[in-house]
Amino acid sequence: MATTQQPNDRAPRVVIVGAGAIGGFYGAILYRAGARVELVMRSDAEHVREHGLIIDSDVAELGDLSFTPAGVHAASDTPTPGADFVICCVKVLPGIDRAALIAPWLGPHSVIALIENGIDIEPAIRQALPDHRLVSGLAFVAVSRTGPGRLHHQAYGRVSLGNWPGGVDSAVTRLADLLHAGGIRAKCSESIVADRWGKSLWNTPFNPVSVLADGTDTDTMLDTPGGETLIRALMAEVAAVAAADGHPLPADAIDKNIAATRTMNAYRNSMALDQRSGRALEIEAILGNVCALAERYEIAVPRLAMLHTLIAMKQAEAGSDRS
Repeated sequence: MATTQQPNDRAPRVVIVGAGAIGGFYGAILYRAGARVELVMRSDAEHVREHGLIIDSDVAELGDLSFTPAGVHAASDTPTPGADFVICCVKVLPGIDRAALIAPWLGPHSVIALIENGIDIEPAIRQALPDHRLVSGLAFVAVSRTGPGRLHHQAYGRVSLGNWPGGVDSAVTRLADLLHAGGIRAKCSESIVADRWGKSLWNTPFNPVSVLADGTDTDTMLDTPGGETLIRALMAEVAAVAAADGHPLPADAIDKNIAATRTMNAYRNSMALDQRSGRALEIEAILGNVCALAERYEIAVPRLAMLHTLIAMKQAEAGSDRS
């Protein structure tokens, strides 16, 4: 049963642009912390207005996260500017102008926060909206949409936050404190770009490989003969590019990522689910940008480049099938 929050004029107003699985989950956490949470949804807006957002969590200590937002907006609704935080959880896809989606909700003192995957995804926002503080965030969470207005939270939830391109200020700590009050760990990072590389060590191999294997899960990727060897080789290429970019990863990072993945239940990442559902894929943000940086730094990444080309072929074939 979705709960309704009592009005609080001093509560920070948080608008989550792109309130799918990730945005909806963190909206629930911020709501629990006492924020006035509004969701901007590509789909399900009418359903959530009527029924609230239902979240089934496997993490017992979080309890029932279901809630009724202070506002639910479809993309076509007229925005009300002036949010304290505008948190963008939109997938980073070609043809989607994230800055244009964020801008109408901003006031003079609004803080922009990106909770999105990928490498080198901040410059477009900074260039378009240079007068606002920009917080970059990484979510370590397994959550998916299971139906209209319904999410399934399987595991994790911690967040890393930092100013882009570096540093921590009061905007970062305030948002981290809210998330912590809502029941999850929130790390304030002096070098969020380094943290992004740490997350890309996992995302950049696992997500594209899952696509080429028709949306398979982590157990299948690691347990298929040669699978773990391939993932490790791809991780090594990501680590080489990270080092060239000035953010060397710990020597044991690959081993730790593989070990942590093996402790999870068989997990289909968000890109695997998008592949199976025929939705657009964040290939450029997660893989293409890494390959572009490798070319800039003259780092050989033959396996990553091959993945990029094979997925481009797959997408071209899918496009020709639809035409």
